[in-house]
Formats: sequence, C-alpha cells, structure tokens
Amino acid sequence: MIRWGGLAGSVLVAAAAYLGGSPFARGTTVTPGTMLAGREGVLLPLCWVLGLAALLCAWWFGRHRVPSTRWALVTAGLWILPVLPMLPLGSEDIYSYACQGFVQHSGGDPYAGGVQDFGCPWLGSVSTTWRTSPAPYGPLFLLVAGWAVALGDSLSGVIAGLRVIALAGLGLVAAGLPVLARRAGIDPARAVWTVLACPLVLIHLVSGAHNDALMVGLLVVGLALVAARPSPSLLVAAGVALGLAVAVKATAVVVLPFAVLAAVPPSAPVRTLWRPAALIAAGAVGAVGLVSLVSGRGLGWIAGLLRSGDTVAWTSPSTAVGLTVQAVTGVDAVGVTRILGVLLLVVLLPVLWWRARDGEALPGAGWALGLTVLCAPVFHPWYAIWPLAVLAATTAERRWVLGLCALAATLTLPAGYNWALFTRVPGALAVTAVLLGLAVRQVRELRHRRVSA
Repeated sequence: MIRWGGLAGSVLVAAAAYLGGSPFARGTTVTPGTMLAGREGVLLPLCWVLGLAALLCAWWFGRHRVPSTRWALVTAGLWILPVLPMLPLGSEDIYSYACQGFVQHSGGDPYAGGVQDFGCPWLGSVSTTWRTSPAPYGPLFLLVAGWAVALGDSLSGVIAGLRVIALAGLGLVAAGLPVLARRAGIDPARAVWTVLACPLVLIHLVSGAHNDALMVGLLVVGLALVAARPSPSLLVAAGVALGLAVAVKATAVVVLPFAVLAAVPPSAPVRTLWRPAALIAAGAVGAVGLVSLVSGRGLGWIAGLLRSGDTVAWTSPSTAVGLTVQAVTGVDAVGVTRILGVLLLVVLLPVLWWRARDGEALPGAGWALGLTVLCAPVFHPWYAIWPLAVLAATTAERRWVLGLCALAATLTLPAGYNWALFTRVPGALAVTAVLLGLAVRQVRELRHRRVSA
C-alpha cells in the first residue's frame, strides 16, 4: 500500500501539473482566489489536494516499513516518473534558470543584470520579479544551465535538460546517504526513504528542477567522503565536492567547518584541525576557482545575492517578526528584523561548531544548514531539503523536522503561487507567537536547571 498508494498520489499530482502547472507563458497562473472559486474547474484542486495527501501519508507512514535501501530507491523512482513529462510544479524558477542559461550560453554575463537585458527568447515565462535581477547562483550552475540551453534548443528541451541535472543531483544524494548513515549508526534504508521519498523532492527538486538538488547532492557526497575514514586524497576530494556545492549556491559554505571537524576524532585538540582544514580548503578553493575560470564569470554571484531577499513572506521567521511589528505598530521593521536574523546566524554557527567537537560534527552540518534556512531573510519550501538531507542520515529522527517538511510541501499551488503571500499577516502573527512560546519555554528550562544545580 505504501508503494502503490504513493504512486497513485504521484499520478494525481502529475494530473494537477497537466491541468494547472507553472505555464510557459505568464498571465494564466492559478492563484488561491481562482482555485478556491473553482474557476479552473474542480478537477485541478481535487487532483492536487488528494495527490499531495496520498504522497505525504505514504512518505510519513512508510518510514517505519522500508525493507531495504533498494526498495526505497525503486519506490522513490516510481513516484518521480509521472511528473517528468508534465509542466513544472510549485514554482516558476525553472524559467529563470532557462533564461540565465541562455545568457551564459550566448556569451552574456548573468551577474551584470537581469535576463531581460540580454534578449532571452523565453522572457515571457519569467516572473517579473526576477527579470531585472542578476543571477544569485554560482558559476557551476550557470555552466550546466548553459549546457542545457545548448543541448535543449527549445524551452521544452531546456526544461528537460534542467530536470536531468536535478536527477543527477539526486543520484549523488542516493550514493552518499548510505555512507553517512552507516557512519552515524542510522538505518541507510530509512535515511534514503526519508529524503528521496519526501514529496518536496518530487514537487520542487524534480518537477520544479531547482538547483538545490545539485547543491545538496554535492554536499552529501562531500560529507560522505569525509565520513569514510578519510585519507589526504579523500579529504581533497571532499573539499572539491563541497566547493562545487558552493559554486552552485553560496550558502553551502556553512558546511565546510563541520566537514573539517568530522575529519578528526571526537574531542581532538583544535590544533589538530589545521591539516584537514588545509586539505579540504585546497580542494574547495581549487574547485571554485577552476569553475569560475571556466565559466568566465568569477565571483559575481555575490552581487546577485543582494537581490535574493525580494520576497516578503512569513515563512522566514525574521521576516514574520518584522511583519508582526509592522501590523501592530505601523512601522516597517522587516529590514531591521532580517538584519537581526542574519546577525543571530553569525553568532549561532560558531557556537554550534564548538559544541559539535564531541563527535557531533556530521549532525552539526545538518543543524548548521537548518539554522541557515531559519535565519535567512527568505524561505522557500525546497530549502527544507537542505538540512533534511544531512540530518536524516546522521541523527535520530525528529518528528518536528519531518512535520516542517510536510508543511513546506503544502505551501505552494501547482502553478507556483505561495500560500504564504495570501496569508501574510495571519501567518506572521502565528509564527511570532510560536517563537515567543519557544523563547519562554527555553527561559523556564534554564531557570529549572539553575535551581536543580
């Protein structure tokens, strides 16, 4: 029932993609208003809701009933098949990728300006928000996107190429997860199931072809190389994989210090870190430098990162707090709370790294990715895969982590509209209330510990 029930859900989701996925031409996007009013018919919302519910149930209950890693891989592969020939789901980013790849392939500089400045033939499919924004991605992704354009020719062909790249990233995840899981004493089959059968993967990494699939695959492989009793050559190779992940998305850099920590025995003196740090850094810097040289674009994606916070939604905790302050006082505080969120991340990451010295380096990498996701100015549903891919193989299951991933899978409509934009103020108030509750609980626990001591 797990395998075939999930496959039935995937078929329904694929039908929703056929009926109302992210369109090739803008102007026909299905919004909450049109979907709830039934203007697109009742079949589209029924397929989406029932299909997503079936996938989530099969994934959730199936994690206790995975007989083998092979069974998990075959089942996840079966679920992926129905969405491959359909319109993209959950986001329009794939069209931005196509135009950025076109700019790269035609010799333009995607970091110098928006895709509308370079004559992309598919500009009509790109969200107006991103037409004027420089690419925020690393040179490796621009290279592979350019190759997809060169081989695909038409927009449909480019989308197919981008999905092949995403599947290659998931193949790296499938190769690295069992190694990480065995090192951490976690069931490899359950780890593979938790990550690859997650509906977020099917919807956003496969159908939506987000470049997070490639980034996460490289991160998992890099950590797996470190976990496999590393020799100097393996440490350099791990650095190369992690550097390539950074060359897809710069946020992957938070994993590097934890990879260095994982290369030495638990509680080893800090002075012993210099050798693995040098080897991993050599591999990472060399990989980023080489890709930057081959692409001809250097480190220009840093400028693009400055525009990655254009979306304002309650799914980012720091943004939610700012929206709450604005709703209550009328003062626009979103910019300030976002800066405070980034500063909090800067403080928390070194603390997490220091505490991870006692044999928690690999889980620490997952929690570092989780902190990055939570403290960032913007959260998109597919970001939840970053920490999940590492935590599923390196630490005991946390239901709340899986619950957040399940919630993230429900945030978008087939055509890419995000419910967080439709429920901005109520969602911000709810998130802020949860944060206050967690803060009060933490203070009480600290007081209890002091009294007990």
